[in-house]
Amino acid sequence: MRLVLSGILLAALATGGAWVWAGRAGAIAPIAPLNAASFDAALVARGEVLATFGGCESCHGQDLSGGIGLPTPFGTIHSTNITPDPDTGIGTWSEVAFTRAMRQGISRDGHLLYPAFPYDSFTNTSDADLAAIYAFLMSRPAVAKPAQPDALPFPFNIRRAMAGWNLLYLCQGPFAPDPARDEAWNRGAYLAEGLGHCAACHTPRNRFGARDAARPYAGAVVEGWYAPALNASSPAPVPWTQEALLNYFYDGWDADHGIASGPMQDVQRHTAALPEEDTTALADYVLSLQSARDPAAAEAARSFAASADANAEAPGFAAGQAVFEKSCQNCHRDGTDMVPLGLSSAVNLPTPANLYHVVTEGVVPSESAYFVKPMPGFPLLGEEDLAALARYVRQRFSTKPAWTDADLSAALTAK
Repeated sequence: MRLVLSGILLAALATGGAWVWAGRAGAIAPIAPLNAASFDAALVARGEVLATFGGCESCHGQDLSGGIGLPTPFGTIHSTNITPDPDTGIGTWSEVAFTRAMRQGISRDGHLLYPAFPYDSFTNTSDADLAAIYAFLMSRPAVAKPAQPDALPFPFNIRRAMAGWNLLYLCQGPFAPDPARDEAWNRGAYLAEGLGHCAACHTPRNRFGARDAARPYAGAVVEGWYAPALNASSPAPVPWTQEALLNYFYDGWDADHGIASGPMQDVQRHTAALPEEDTTALADYVLSLQSARDPAAAEAARSFAASADANAEAPGFAAGQAVFEKSCQNCHRDGTDMVPLGLSSAVNLPTPANLYHVVTEGVVPSESAYFVKPMPGFPLLGEEDLAALARYVRQRFSTKPAWTDADLSAALTAK
């Protein structure tokens, strides 16, 4: 009995100590609201470019007042108000408090933030860039909008538990350049691993919602879409080049890879805001993640895509062929309208998730890709027709293995 009681006492002391340790950060004193005119105009302008690239509007809304529900495997988290409103936004936050939130995931009042706000990437951002973003945010119109409560079940609603998550998975910045690499590569790495938070979507996550360090940029499902692998396992039939990536970053479209869709359309708008030297550096960094491929692979992929009509009569795929001929054939007669379907990422991914989204929702090109035709969606297609179409398109326009029934079912459920 004494041993049992001693064990309970030790467990209670350990739990209490962990609870106190997790809440050790404390609050940073509030400041009086700042005058937007007090910030240097050039600093604010630079902060706008950086905030745009960082995707602030994607989660916090166009006016940055928050309230957008962000679905996670653990429940829904609502973005907060980051306008300079003193009561419901960050108007009383000092630059020190803002920097702590970006680097450590701790709010001004000391409560821990959830990594749906990607501070595990933003931590890499330099002091100078954080100062510019702070100046930009504090120069925006203040919007009074209280935070919406998160919808997280126990135990995920215990914020102090994030202290343990941070201990395990947060590597605090700022970014340290690799001396073995040149300046352009380091600039691209800084952008991708910091404000660009590319790994947040393109790296799979473990059961605790942290990026899997053993599989960087190996591809992952995000909000029902599949963010393709950017490493050596990239599914692109035609290897990416610097020119192709620049086309994609600026226009959201490339002749050998297709059109940006889903969450990537937002990302493309962010990359298009960067200066040319930054976009080029970002492209070079992404290319460095991929292994060298035989140049003949590009011609082989293009040749297959151009001859896809040879597989038009697919035995055993009559149902999907019928859907294709009714809904798709008018534009994709032989799969070569604008971008051959054989080169489309949606057709060559490990999952049909993106194909389902594109077929049912359609795609609208970016403003800079005015020469690309929009694709209408077909929201009335039933699940059986979608699955049959996916089987047929995969068989006809890709050399990748067929999607399994489990792949098709999982993608429909996630969608």
